[in-house]
Amino acid sequence: MLLLNHLQVTNDSAITQRVEIMNEKVKYLLVPTCIVILVDQVTKSLAVAKLEPNEPIMLVWTLQLNIIRNSGASFSLGSNLTPYIASVAILASIGITYLALLESNRMTLSFYGIVLGGVLGNVIDRIARTGDGFLGGKVVDFIDLQWWPIFNFADVALVVGLPTVMFLRYREEKSYV
Repeated sequence: MLLLNHLQVTNDSAITQRVEIMNEKVKYLLVPTCIVILVDQVTKSLAVAKLEPNEPIMLVWTLQLNIIRNSGASFSLGSNLTPYIASVAILASIGITYLALLESNRMTLSFYGIVLGGVLGNVIDRIARTGDGFLGGKVVDFIDLQWWPIFNFADVALVVGLPTVMFLRYREEKSYV
């Protein structure tokens, strides 16, 4: 009987430890994800409320605020494929979450969260903003450098987060060799 109690305690502590590890991983993934989504959606809402199409507001040097609604992917490519782009983005967010939860490095986990926030920030637009049917909403872009396609905060998160995740993963792989 004592042996069974010992096995039960050992098993419970192993399960508890796994749950604690998973909770920590979820925290390091979801906090950056939520921050990116919050900043992205707040800035997009402000852009929609305050900016008029074709009336850019000059800020500094070549940086201006200039609202457009993008039905395509990056750089307005594939504007007639909006529902498919949204579907791929949803699948990508599932894949990103899966890969992130396999990760043990906190920094890499956090950058996965930044990438996930970027993907979901634009998916929210495709779902919630007016457009052509289900997943047909247009993404709000408003940061205009004048020498680069107009973008938003979610795009910044993707452009910063994805190469950083790739670099961190590469560095981790090299350290095992």
